[in-house]
Amino acid sequence: MISIYKLADWFLNKESMPHKKLQKLCYYSVAWYYALYDSDLVNDTEFQAWIHGPVSPDLYSEYRKYGWNPIEKADVKPQFTKETEEFLEIVYNTYGDYSGHELEALTHGELPWIEARTGLSEFEPSTNPISKETMKNYYLSIYNGSQND
Repeated sequence: MISIYKLADWFLNKESMPHKKLQKLCYYSVAWYYALYDSDLVNDTEFQAWIHGPVSPDLYSEYRKYGWNPIEKADVKPQFTKETEEFLEIVYNTYGDYSGHELEALTHGELPWIEARTGLSEFEPSTNPISKETMKNYYLSIYNGSQND
C-alpha cells in the first residue's frame, strides 16, 4: 500500500491540475484498485461523499489552500512497483483528459457516491464514508460488463 499523498504526487508529476481533478483521479485509482485486486491501494485515508463528489479529507486538508487554482506540478515522481505504475497509467489514460467538473459529474452518476449520500439534499454537506464494498462491487460490475444502468 501507498500513501494518499504519494498517490497525489504521482498524478501531479503528470500535470498541474485543480484540486477537484486530483481528488477524483485519486478516488478512481483507489476504487478501481480495490475492485480489481480486492486490496487497498492507499493506507491512510477514506473517501467521503462530499457535495462535489468523492473527497479524501486528508488530501483536502493538504491542498485546500489552492482553492480553485491549479496545484503546481510535482518535481519528484514517487517510485512504485511496476504493476502499480502500470495500473496508475491506465487510470490516468482513462480519466486524465477529463476536467474536475467532468469527473465530478461522472462520480455523481455512480452508485458508490449516490449510495453514500442517500437521504441528503443536493447541496447538503456530508462526511459520510463511501463504502469500499460498494466501490468494489460497482466497479467490478463495470469491468465484467454486467453493470445495470
